[in-house]
Amino acid sequence: MSVRTSTIKRRVLAGDTVRGAMVFEFFVPGIPQILKSADCEFALFDMEHAGLGFETLKMLAAACRGAGIEPLVRVPRSEYHFLARALDVGVHGVMVPMVESAAEARRIAEATHYPPQGRRGAAFGIAHDDYAGGDVEAKLAALDARTLVIAQIESERGLAELEGIAATPGIDVLWLGHFDLTNFLGIPGQFDHPRYLDAVRAIVDTGRRHGKGLGFMAADAGWAKRYRDFGFNMIAAGLDSSLLQSAIRATLAPLKAEC
Repeated sequence: MSVRTSTIKRRVLAGDTVRGAMVFEFFVPGIPQILKSADCEFALFDMEHAGLGFETLKMLAAACRGAGIEPLVRVPRSEYHFLARALDVGVHGVMVPMVESAAEARRIAEATHYPPQGRRGAAFGIAHDDYAGGDVEAKLAALDARTLVIAQIESERGLAELEGIAATPGIDVLWLGHFDLTNFLGIPGQFDHPRYLDAVRAIVDTGRRHGKGLGFMAADAGWAKRYRDFGFNMIAAGLDSSLLQSAIRATLAPLKAEC
């Protein structure tokens, strides 16, 4: 039995637009199919801020198998035990927050890839290869080819090291962490500030020169369109809780007006 391949990695690296959602709250078995029905191609589950644990992540990755949606996860930090473990429980890619140096990017690439490119420890017949047998060498190559590695650029240190991070083999996507970036630039929440816009352009230009995908989380259709126009091609809707609140509020707004 062959390892399931990625349906989005090749397209992300080719610059195609790939759509998905970031999930911070609704860690339930039905969420992959709900997102698939909403025209998502990937689900990006959050471990950094939401309290998600590995047991639940393993269940979510399994639920994605039959839904035809790719499971990804944002780990809390760049340590090996977060990265390799997340891939072992079945996700197809990892997002790493606050990447701030080329050296850190190299450690991330090593932790997420097998030798000779990396230093990821091997286990087979587990969740990531669907508990199946098969040729080990072929599996190693297929799993490395499937793994999507996303580095978040969201601080002034990350911007200073942008060239080195983008040049690192094994880093596939540069993801703009827009709120944190404004915080670290000393302009919290000022998304039209020239300093922020200069940083956005630098991320896009550098990512394109190095053949990387470019990622962003959009709060609504306006944000999605604006950042696609900037050049970002891996767009996630989020936050899931905010989107639910907005939909419920809009539905009930006529009743509130009557009252």
